[in-house]
Amino acid sequence: MSEKPSRAAFFDLDRTLIPGSSLFLLARGAYERDMFRVRDLLRFAHGQVMFQLRGESQGGMDMSRESTLGFVTGRSQGELIAMGREIVEERIIPRVYEDIVRVIEAHQQRGDLTFLVTAAPIELASQIADELGMTQAIGTVSEVDEAGYYTGRLAGDVMHGAAKAKAVAEVAAGYGIDLADCSAYSDSINDLPLLESVGDPHAVNPEHELKRIARVRGWRVHELRTRRKALLIGIPAGVGGVALFAAGLAIGIAIERRRSGPPSGLGALKQRMGL
Repeated sequence: MSEKPSRAAFFDLDRTLIPGSSLFLLARGAYERDMFRVRDLLRFAHGQVMFQLRGESQGGMDMSRESTLGFVTGRSQGELIAMGREIVEERIIPRVYEDIVRVIEAHQQRGDLTFLVTAAPIELASQIADELGMTQAIGTVSEVDEAGYYTGRLAGDVMHGAAKAKAVAEVAAGYGIDLADCSAYSDSINDLPLLESVGDPHAVNPEHELKRIARVRGWRVHELRTRRKALLIGIPAGVGGVALFAAGLAIGIAIERRRSGPPSGLGALKQRMGL
């Protein structure tokens, strides 16, 4: 009989495992499959920008939640799962930092449980966790009706901030694991409640404030980005950067869709980046 695991490691997704945003990659994939129009991308971008602007206030969370749920409302869960599987294989797994894969594998070799913990939809998060051989994903769960279609409501909290830390505590308790013996990895100050709840916190590609806190508290800091990747692939953290990046990309896609001939400008750049 195998020994019961006594430790676990919890990993954030966006900018911790991959450069940029998994939701953005999902939105791009949906657009390319003609599931959404440019105005849908812009509406989504607006919601995410308002969240950046308002932070974890109720208004900011509401805007972020509504823009995300608006992407799936009325659509089939099976359709999202099938599309998500393709996007995970084509766009997300190839972007996972090699160094963080080695960290996950090291935890697994020690017999630790490994969890992906993200605000991304659980359907997407579960497929990423499966591809990486992780124990389980913890993500945002949307309500599905009896026919298998999204209702536009959540079946719980957005897996973000304090809600993420609470979910991790519940999962650890379910496995009989003490969080003091666990590790957590994140880039964001929003995950401070999670990082503070474990005995072995790690700041990965940290934003400025999290890096400052990690230095003061003696937490380990991992910088996996190169400047080129951060510039070309990563989504800027500032409000203006997010707005311009998301809106500019959505408008660029619309222009390209109507342009004949070989791609140039933004299209050529995206081809070189594999987007």
